Amino acid sequence: MITGCLNSILLVIAGGLLIICSILFIETIAGLLPVTKGTSKQSEQAKKIKFKILIPAHNEEVVIDSTLNDLKAKLNNSQNIVVVADNCTDATAEIARSNGVQVIERREPNLRGKGYALDYGLNYLKSEPPDVVVFVDADCKVSQGAIEQLIYKAASAVRPVQATYLMAKSNNSSPKASVSAFAFKVKNLVRPYGLSRLGQACLLTGTGMAFPWKVINSVDIANSHIVEDMKLGFDLSIAGYPPMFCPQSNVTGYLPQEMQAAKGQRTRWEHGHLETLLTYVPLLLKAALKQKRFDLFVSALDLCIPPLSLLVIAWLGATTFSFVTGFLLGIWTPAIVLSLAGSLLLLAILFAWAKFGRSDLPFLQMLSIPFYILWKIPLYFQFLVKRQKTWVRTKRDSANV
Repeated sequence: MITGCLNSILLVIAGGLLIICSILFIETIAGLLPVTKGTSKQSEQAKKIKFKILIPAHNEEVVIDSTLNDLKAKLNNSQNIVVVADNCTDATAEIARSNGVQVIERREPNLRGKGYALDYGLNYLKSEPPDVVVFVDADCKVSQGAIEQLIYKAASAVRPVQATYLMAKSNNSSPKASVSAFAFKVKNLVRPYGLSRLGQACLLTGTGMAFPWKVINSVDIANSHIVEDMKLGFDLSIAGYPPMFCPQSNVTGYLPQEMQAAKGQRTRWEHGHLETLLTYVPLLLKAALKQKRFDLFVSALDLCIPPLSLLVIAWLGATTFSFVTGFLLGIWTPAIVLSLAGSLLLLAILFAWAKFGRSDLPFLQMLSIPFYILWKIPLYFQFLVKRQKTWVRTKRDSANV
């Protein structure tokens, strides 16, 4: 009786992990296909599209000048840039104005969060709405031609469009930062590109996002959600506007070098990811059934994939327990299923590393992966006992400017 019940529980766990690892493997294999390049015709047509770039900025005096100078060099008209100086207590607004861009200031200290800042910016634009609005973070660099590709794709498809958003590491970064940059690339490049090649929607990842005006106004973005980008993407998908991926457009952020800042950033991202997983998987499945939409079902399955470190931890724990149970009770089916899941997980990570990760994570630095996973365990335990629920700005490194 007990043996049969334990076998059933282990089979459910093993089956769930096999499904998750299979989805990751399929997305990775699809993501290995070559990226197609944008055309000069698209750039020319984009010039006819009226657009605005919204930059939410909370106490960003360290980085805002560099970001605006980089962005202005890639645009013909700096008046297309609107900086939302959000509850700032530093010189962010003054520095932005000195760059000749539009600056608006929001002072509502009781309503903190990037979602509120973006909503304030959208309300400012309502008097003369653009065809497309682009969200760019205050600490990012945008590649040449990225804005044109984003606005062209958003306007022509009438859907949200997400650029490739990656994190760069400093020259003297630690092996832990290298592992983090690689994991970020799997989440924000490999998997979204694989989904796009399969004709499916992608996640919104926080910056480098373009929206047709009527699309972004179909949902309410005024919130303090700690991963407002993921929430926004799923809200738009359910509303009938699933986000598209634009791998040709690149936006680059920077991993914080200070240990506490890096830990705070990862905590916000991963607690927000897990909270969104628990909240939106049921909502997406319900909407998929109600609207009879396969793409929402796929989005729910994709969201079921947790952060890579947590997936490895879950697989290791379940596999170890299953093999111990196998030796003691002769129950081997869960262990076999988990071995297959582990093989798919390992192959997905190795294929992604071979194609995309060698520049971020040299072979010898892969030896630091177990230590990186150990570093993450307290973060996941904290989610169970004291999860982060409020938005906290990541401290910037002046070295990245």
